[in-house]
Amino acid sequence: MLQRILADRAHPLHDTAATRRIEAAALAGAPPDALMQRAGAAVARLAQALAPHARRIWIACGPGNNGGDGLEAAVQLRRAGRPVCVTHWADPARLPADARAALERARAASVDFVAPPAPGTLSQQDLCIDALLGIGGAPRPAPQTDPGTPGRGDALPPDWLDAALDAMAQAGAPVLAIDLPSGLGADTGAYATKTIADSRRGSPAAALFHADSTLSLLTLKPGLFTAEGRDRAGSVWLDTLGVTDDAAAPATAWLSGPAAAPRRSHASHKGSFGDVAVLGGEGIGHRGRGMAGAAVLAATAALHAGAGRVLLALLDGNAGFGLDVSQPELMLRTPDALDLDDGALVCGCGGGEALRSHLPRVLDRAARLVLDADALNLVAADAGLQQRLARRAAAGHATVLTPHPLEAARLLGTDTQAVQGDRLAAARRLAERFGCAVVVKGSGSIVAAPGRLPRINPTGNGRLATAGTGDVLAGMVGARLAAGLEAFDAAADAAYTHGALADGWPMDLPLTAGALARRHG
Repeated sequence: MLQRILADRAHPLHDTAATRRIEAAALAGAPPDALMQRAGAAVARLAQALAPHARRIWIACGPGNNGGDGLEAAVQLRRAGRPVCVTHWADPARLPADARAALERARAASVDFVAPPAPGTLSQQDLCIDALLGIGGAPRPAPQTDPGTPGRGDALPPDWLDAALDAMAQAGAPVLAIDLPSGLGADTGAYATKTIADSRRGSPAAALFHADSTLSLLTLKPGLFTAEGRDRAGSVWLDTLGVTDDAAAPATAWLSGPAAAPRRSHASHKGSFGDVAVLGGEGIGHRGRGMAGAAVLAATAALHAGAGRVLLALLDGNAGFGLDVSQPELMLRTPDALDLDDGALVCGCGGGEALRSHLPRVLDRAARLVLDADALNLVAADAGLQQRLARRAAAGHATVLTPHPLEAARLLGTDTQAVQGDRLAAARRLAERFGCAVVVKGSGSIVAAPGRLPRINPTGNGRLATAGTGDVLAGMVGARLAAGLEAFDAAADAAYTHGALADGWPMDLPLTAGALARRHG
């Protein structure tokens, strides 16, 4: 059954290995070519729904089973009387058996095999279908025997993939990708720019290649929803091809859905929803800069997210900064006066070096703790603090880390490129190393914790790329911890709601962290 994937409910995700196991189980009980023919029919149905009046549907097919799916789609579209043509970057002698059978059916159906359309030949009223790679990754090119014309039975030229991606990127029509936009990592969401679209070799268009829609077959792949996935994949659709039993391979992650709205009974009181304390906000010191606003943003977000009380402890001579006549509910405290055994503590927002002396006590005592920003950087640079953090789980203390990719890299002793190259793996490593829940922020934020399947957050957009929105998220996590949610659920719920607020933000209003903090979260 075909369905569009929206952020209205949770969805199971399967990595490449799990998808292969499901595929193998389905193939074992089906006639030859049956699964590929179902895939082609699904692609043809969606293509006709997306472009019902297309003057031309061009399918770019590669040398594997993804290309076979494209060929089957061409057969179905041809039979439906649609104006379809195919460029087949493949050596027929090297095709897998199912793809070879699909090629024979396409030829028997008189599908037109053509050279790639010239740039700008197609229009927004037409449609391009990407059937080059799927989850197969970037194959090694076949030895060149005769460059010939793609699709006429010749061996592959060495640069066929760059040529194919360039042709699709410059064709001028919307793109529907089968399974994945070619070059996108199914498990990671990283785009294989070094392998596929290296602009130094003269293919800048290929480096920018993206799909407007993606039809994921059998399963949803994690890479569609994190790192570069959301930009590269466009609108995501799923067709399970009639394979509904995933006993062969359970989910390896989940796409988060909205949490149930909390019910506030008439007999509740402010103590029912817990205290959130915020420790941070370094004052203007020798560096000539202050970050008190970060702590105020986190406190404001916790307040508007439903915390019973919010206590604000600013650092290094900022005691009066938090006094805001528009928010008299924020209660000022000195750092030493905070009761760390009760409620939730959000620590690090704008804390700077002034936070260092407080961290040992915080890590040892705080019952429920959110570590953000400068707290994470200080922990990353101090082995002793790391040991204290790792001991929290054994003491029964709940902890949520909220790093952006650079902060995650510092905690892992690696670099941002490595974190972004496999965000799921980075989040799992952090969770296991420190025994806590982790939110690796970014496009498709990853929420992980020991013993839990990671979740990818489907909400949020580029308007969150402004100073202070991370502090707002930390405050929202703190409010959920104070209300009694388990750390993993508090992190996932806050990340979803934080992004959903941005998705629903009025287009004519600027999204600032201060305004975001005051929205109901």
